[in-house]
Amino acid sequence: MDIYILLQIVLATIAATSAMTLFSYTISAGFRELYKEPVLLTFLLTQLKIDVSIKTKATLAWLLHYFIGFIFVVIYHILWVNNILKLSFLNAFLLGSISGIIGIAGWMILFRLADYKPKIDFKGYYIQLFFAHIIFGLVAALFYYLTLTIILIAKSNVTI
Repeated sequence: MDIYILLQIVLATIAATSAMTLFSYTISAGFRELYKEPVLLTFLLTQLKIDVSIKTKATLAWLLHYFIGFIFVVIYHILWVNNILKLSFLNAFLLGSISGIIGIAGWMILFRLADYKPKIDFKGYYIQLFFAHIIFGLVAALFYYLTLTIILIAKSNVTI
């Protein structure tokens, strides 16, 4: 993997994870529920009894949230470059939907393993999480596509 592809994946990750998180924060505020993944991850990290400050746990939660987004975009990249799926709106929607199902399953497992039972509407949380991942998939594909042009120009004009 060259530096350009890594940059492409990182930019798509930042855009997609940020859009997804903005959606979750907006829905959380609108429904007056705790649907904020980084906040919930902070609470889960607290359950692990890690001897660091709450601010450090919050930072770790944000980093973990973006790292998971990075893993999803790497998988999308592999699917796209190996022509398993075409880079299209429909496939981005499909990938986001599959990611949403994986995300919901992951959170269900985390809540069970951590003995952390937040006072949230779990059904509402999982529904918004599904749609947040669809946004993730769509934004990841859009930024991945947009950066293709930038990379082509950069490769032809810049040497790293």
